[in-house]
Amino acid sequence: MKAKNRDQSLSDSRELDGSYDQLTGNPSTSQSKQTIKQRFLKLLPCCKPEPAPSISESNVEDDFELSTVCHRPESMDKLQEQTKFTKKELQVLYRGFKNECPCGVVNEENFKTIYSQFFPQGDSSMYAHFLFEAFDTNKNGSISFEDFVFGLSIILRGTINDRLNWAFNLYDLNKDGCITKEEMLDIMRSIYDMMGKYTYPTMQDDIPREHVESFFQKMDRNKDGVVTIEEFIESCKKDENIMQSMQLFDNVI
Repeated sequence: MKAKNRDQSLSDSRELDGSYDQLTGNPSTSQSKQTIKQRFLKLLPCCKPEPAPSISESNVEDDFELSTVCHRPESMDKLQEQTKFTKKELQVLYRGFKNECPCGVVNEENFKTIYSQFFPQGDSSMYAHFLFEAFDTNKNGSISFEDFVFGLSIILRGTINDRLNWAFNLYDLNKDGCITKEEMLDIMRSIYDMMGKYTYPTMQDDIPREHVESFFQKMDRNKDGVVTIEEFIESCKKDENIMQSMQLFDNVI
């Protein structure tokens, strides 16, 4: 029974990253067992496996792959039902996710390290923290592959309302249902920190606050000092620049 469960888990994991041929039941011809083993050996510093008992060469390789994946994602069919990605797109996303952290989950510190590679000229740690909080819907201090693709599906393939709701949740730092000037200022400062001090023209220290004031003049319809989800969505839909910027994500994948 234990061997059966192990084989099923391994099959599901291989199906997800495209390294297993469901029709023949054999490893994909594009990747040999040796290639797979070398890939996991290369990723060892991220998540070291427990030593597996030496039974046979095949079993050792199977146990090695399973031990490096601390969290196994949902089945492919279920993820397809719950997101707006195709099977091929999910496989591509999973390979990239697993390459960054073969453990199957990423904590906040690793997330910040990965995100910082995209903004080497600035400090992206605070914005990455806010982004991590938005993806970590279970609030367990880690982002699984499911968390990642659920959020990405909304951002890239969701309706306008879906995307605006996700953005509002990102800006609503304490999740109380409204955005305050303090929250928006924290977001704006994190964005300017991320862009760095070497941008042209040079950004002044008071620019983030000016953007916040402009944001509230446009969004805070009843002038009560906070922006609700209704105000946010209504104002965004009337802003042509915001609508155009959202369409840029349509063909990312």
